[in-house]
Amino acid sequence: MKRLTAAAAALIILLACGCARENEKKSVSFAAMDTLMTLTACGGDADAALKEAESELHRLEGLLSVTLPDSEISRLNAHGSGELSDDCAAVIKKAAEIYELTGGRFDITVSPTVDAWGFYTDDYRVPSEEELAALAALTDGSLVKLSGNHVSLGEGQRIDLGGIAKGCAADKVLGIMRSHGVSSGIIALGGNILLFGRRPDGGAWRTAIRSPDDPDGYIGTLSATDTSIVTSGAYQRYFERDGVRWHHIFDPAEARPADSDLASVTVVCPDSALADGLSTALFVMGCDEAAEFWRRHSGMFQLVLYTVDGRMYVTKGLEDCFSSEMSYEIIDIHGDLR
Repeated sequence: MKRLTAAAAALIILLACGCARENEKKSVSFAAMDTLMTLTACGGDADAALKEAESELHRLEGLLSVTLPDSEISRLNAHGSGELSDDCAAVIKKAAEIYELTGGRFDITVSPTVDAWGFYTDDYRVPSEEELAALAALTDGSLVKLSGNHVSLGEGQRIDLGGIAKGCAADKVLGIMRSHGVSSGIIALGGNILLFGRRPDGGAWRTAIRSPDDPDGYIGTLSATDTSIVTSGAYQRYFERDGVRWHHIFDPAEARPADSDLASVTVVCPDSALADGLSTALFVMGCDEAAEFWRRHSGMFQLVLYTVDGRMYVTKGLEDCFSSEMSYEIIDIHGDLR
């Protein structure tokens, strides 16, 4: 419930800056993939687009969920191998590409680790050091083999597509919107937001990045169109034990919540699935390594980084579309952060 509430709050500013004339905007909200989703469509056959998009998102949840016992992914996890649908196979292929791109920082074989910490059931616990070592040894995305639509996992492995499923789903929903002639809109799947086209008044869409320090505040706003904005943060889901806060973003190499100096990572990228996976991987990397990763791949995406001690960094490509009342530094292609 905490995640649903946070997602709704993040949408208030986003939708308030939407279509200029209410009769040109159609919206629908519903729960799927363990989060609140809101779809907004302007132009074309918006009603038909929204109906088909909602149905598609529920269908994809039925395929990709790690917690639904009859999903394709649950059956794959139970048997260790199997022939999957085109949709499932495509998501796993995309995940493998991001695994390679990020040097293993994004790894879908983290499922046993997530389970051991209790994040599937909310029955939270801190595993022993011996258990963590065994879980880390089990986490290795290179052991996932994909041949056509046939997937096989390493011994004892299970996969979790939660770090990329909503991004892939957003890209699918965009295709549905376009097929119904929808000219512009917002696909908001929890912390994953895809903006397409322009507002009817001709302006760019505006969305806000939630503050990790204040549930009712924002660290800045972005004006954008035809792109995805995905935020991952330690504040989104966590539990506390003995004065220590344990969040839901795991370091695959350690089988524990990432010991990152980042409080949130926002990725801006036309490819929603890539933005989804990168937001997780860059959080695990930490501020300096995330900035250096952007320098090597600056043509692919842009970033807003917010650290646990309240510093904010924005990559050069967002300089003209990001605004904030807080101070921040620009990450350029050359040089250090500090």
